[in-house]
Amino acid sequence: MSASPVGWDEVAAVAPDGLAVLDCVGRFVRLNPAGVAMCGAPEEADLLGRASPFALAEGATGACRAGLLEEQSDERVAHWMPASGTRREFAYRARGLPGDPKFTVVSFRDVTDEWHRQRRIAAIAQSSIALASEGSLGSTLDAVARQIVQTDGLAGVQILILDSTGRELRLMGSAGLRHWDAFLDRLLECRDRGARLRMLDTLRERKPIVVPHRWAQIREDPAWEPLHAYLGELNWDSFVSVPLMARGRPEGVLNAYFAPGQEIGGRTLEFLAAMAEQAALAVDYATLLQREREGARRNERQRLARDLHDSIVQHVFSIGMQANAVGVLGARDGPVPAEAVRQFAEEVGALSQTVLADLRAMVHELRPTSSTRLGLEEAVSALVKSTENRTGLSFRLLFGAELNAVEPDLAEDMYRIVAEAIHNVVKHAEATTVTIRLGVRDHTLTAGVRDDGCGLAASGGRGGSGQGEDDGRTTGAHWDHGYGLTTMRERAERWGGAMRIRSGKSGTAVRVVIPLPVRVPEPPDTEPDGSRSTPRAVPFPETPDPAPSGS
Repeated sequence: MSASPVGWDEVAAVAPDGLAVLDCVGRFVRLNPAGVAMCGAPEEADLLGRASPFALAEGATGACRAGLLEEQSDERVAHWMPASGTRREFAYRARGLPGDPKFTVVSFRDVTDEWHRQRRIAAIAQSSIALASEGSLGSTLDAVARQIVQTDGLAGVQILILDSTGRELRLMGSAGLRHWDAFLDRLLECRDRGARLRMLDTLRERKPIVVPHRWAQIREDPAWEPLHAYLGELNWDSFVSVPLMARGRPEGVLNAYFAPGQEIGGRTLEFLAAMAEQAALAVDYATLLQREREGARRNERQRLARDLHDSIVQHVFSIGMQANAVGVLGARDGPVPAEAVRQFAEEVGALSQTVLADLRAMVHELRPTSSTRLGLEEAVSALVKSTENRTGLSFRLLFGAELNAVEPDLAEDMYRIVAEAIHNVVKHAEATTVTIRLGVRDHTLTAGVRDDGCGLAASGGRGGSGQGEDDGRTTGAHWDHGYGLTTMRERAERWGGAMRIRSGKSGTAVRVVIPLPVRVPEPPDTEPDGSRSTPRAVPFPETPDPAPSGS
């Protein structure tokens, strides 16, 4: 056979995939030009002797994972961080060199963008699944935020939504950032010190806002000092805020914190816009569901009014008629037949028992409305007094300031949370004393219910060792007595809050923390000099002007 007219070096030089030879410890010995370019090096010499990301032996795991896009693929994936630039993903195959087993030949290709697109498509699909689930809005938006962080490797994501009036923002979903009860209060402090929140521009302009090197601007701006330590916990650099749009109107914002070195290109913004659309759909769905529930409540109240008229009013009318009949008998001269009196008494007694049963059922159903009208402090006080009279429990009430300023819907949900906690104490705790704390502090509504009972495990909860603790955003499973605790959790998450449960041999403590909303400011007056206006507000670490002079 005649020799090939093409030399091997010439073939390797024009090969579209990367080719590399590794020594016995996995260091680069030779690379073709395509491989050098994929590794982000100017010349082959810059890589020789450097550790490669590839596993030497077939079936080795390390940083690789089996399978790429096709089934039963023998390709594996390795991550490579060039001296400058962003991390790359290489799909590769490795074979030992038959003539010299000390060396391994590797063919590889860059699948960073390909895999990135696949992960983004999967993230959108996963977010759609979360949207279709029956979780609360807070848990759904948390899931969306987690998908973004995991898919694009971002430092953190926060999702804020507008309330029904369009004037207040609440932090409802996040990933990558530590949950901090005082965050909104510190943000308001930054605003008062002159920090400008760029996410307001996103809401006003209804388009994404990109701020490169945002952390450097915030770190150097004294107006952001109250949040320097908190935001400094995150390894981030640039910032993007994307509006949540539904039915042509803004529903909130999605704020993304990018790790150092991450590029913000058109595909990235397209992905964030798609995820923001998923979040907006979740918010819109929750809004429609809330309206449906409110309509159902109105219909139920109308039903109760009809029942009140059709049953209780008629029964009371019958009791009145019986009383009139007894009066007529008593007005006559002569003795009143004992049988007639007995019959009147039985009929009045039966009617009164029916009325009492109906009234108790209706009072129970209408109780939330009455609590809203009373105010949160008075409603809880009335509930405690009623419980004391009924059960003999001893209560200690500690109320803070500004409770009467809490908006009615939020006061309603907090009342129901406290009422359910008291119900659990009565039913499960075998306690003698209960302490209830309720107040507004640091722009946050907090409630605590502590008893001296037997603890969760002893009361039938899943505490295991007799002690249970849940410090997460959602209610723990240690005190899972069914629908009641699920409702408590959902009521707290509806407002972007969290519920924690701690239990031991000395009793159980429930703590609920709900950040109060921040008003969205009206459009600022004209600022011909381009100076920063005094911020209005929103619950979330955002960004001042992109230029240092505007931060």
